[in-house]
Amino acid sequence: MSDTTARTGAKAATGGNDLHKSSVPSVTIKRIEADGVQVFYRAAGDPSAPVVLLLHGFPASSFMFRELIPRLADKYRVIAPDLPGFGFTEVPAERRYVYTFEHLARTIEAFTQALNLSRYAIYVFDYGAPVGFRLAIAHPERITAIVSQNGNAYEEGLGDAWGPIRKYWASPTPENRDILRQSVLTEGGTRWQYVHGVGNPESVPPESYTLDTALLERPGNKEIQLDLFSDYQSNVKLYPKFHEYFRKSHPPLLAIWGKNDPFFLPSGAEAYRKDIPSAKVQFLETGHFAIETHVEEISSAMKDFLETAVTR
Repeated sequence: MSDTTARTGAKAATGGNDLHKSSVPSVTIKRIEADGVQVFYRAAGDPSAPVVLLLHGFPASSFMFRELIPRLADKYRVIAPDLPGFGFTEVPAERRYVYTFEHLARTIEAFTQALNLSRYAIYVFDYGAPVGFRLAIAHPERITAIVSQNGNAYEEGLGDAWGPIRKYWASPTPENRDILRQSVLTEGGTRWQYVHGVGNPESVPPESYTLDTALLERPGNKEIQLDLFSDYQSNVKLYPKFHEYFRKSHPPLLAIWGKNDPFFLPSGAEAYRKDIPSAKVQFLETGHFAIETHVEEISSAMKDFLETAVTR
């Protein structure tokens, strides 16, 4: 395993005197083999501290957590992997990886085992939700708490923006697949996901959707994404099992939601209370990628929530 440390804060300029150091935690970037995959991940915090596992969504990567990780790492061991098919995780061709949500979850479970993570809180966003909830139903004893940031688990949370994908589910023809390729997997489609519902679209850092766009253009990656669009229906079929886990295990849960999200509606956040009456629900005046515009609010809410949740 190789790693490179990226300092998020610089030493104070004191004429070579290094006594005064930044209080901002360092974020380390690493790779580790898990499930035959070279998983790229970002990590920070005391290795003995309670673990928070951050699971990103489409079409992003652990890069989306670049501002959140150091804000949590003073109290927690924070770990953010890139899912297979995303970011800088590498899947060898000879692995013959089949891109389904079940397989993504198996890889991330192997990743947690490779790092000897026996107990952890999960932050789930978008695709990270069905991956994280699969981990939870397989090993409920490992989950200390859940933070869902626009991470859906209820039919009522699915917005109209799912229309073209639902059409592909109903009729998986080459024509309907190509419609998704031409409308969603484009530079404009990616930027729209970031800025829709944001009061000032220019406040969204352009490096976020620019990086995602570049990574989508890698050879073969769009086919991976189209396969995952098709398989997302498997997550909807699992919703009853997710709900059963919520009712039986009653994990502490914070749903913090960009309320202008066209994909996952506010009703999806409220729905958690049906199965976890004690769930905390908070709405932010922003869109799908709430962390890009409201990282301070999210990190503050998470710290208040986790301080109680992970010590129960």
